[in-house]
Amino acid sequence: MNKSMLAGVGIGVAAALGIAAVASMNVFSSGPHYAQVLSATPIKETVKTPRQECRNVTVTHRRPVQDEHQIAGSLLGAVAGGVLGHQFGGGHGRDVATIAGALGGGYAGNRVQSGMQNNDTYTTQSERCSTVYDKSEKMLGYDVTYKIGDQQGKVRMDHDPGTQIPLNKSGQLELTQS
Repeated sequence: MNKSMLAGVGIGVAAALGIAAVASMNVFSSGPHYAQVLSATPIKETVKTPRQECRNVTVTHRRPVQDEHQIAGSLLGAVAGGVLGHQFGGGHGRDVATIAGALGGGYAGNRVQSGMQNNDTYTTQSERCSTVYDKSEKMLGYDVTYKIGDQQGKVRMDHDPGTQIPLNKSGQLELTQS
């Protein structure tokens, strides 16, 4: 083999290796390496979490009455009123005063016993509970509008991509966060 043939083969191999190296650098690739992000809208969900909220309250109770019609108070009042009325007047007037005193005393005794029964109360503490809801927001992701060349598209992502989304060698979106 002569020297010029060897030189030609060497130059050919070097040229082939150079072309292969340039091709692997994507120098001749005409497509973009990134998609331009036009908008990224956060998608949130409102979550309601129930919980029990309890508080102590004071409850007033009326004691049970044994003489619901206030008969004892009426009788005692009538006797006291009759005795007091009997002290006034004479003859037939004394009888009228006794009856009037008994009627007035009976009514007054009835009202006194009624007031005493209504005021005979006691208080207790009672726990009252109700369900309340705590609201919180949960991030679901982002609705992203992007543009590759002249074509526009939308995709939902789990993170905010920023201003651009990388493309893989096939020209598809690289959606995983690095």
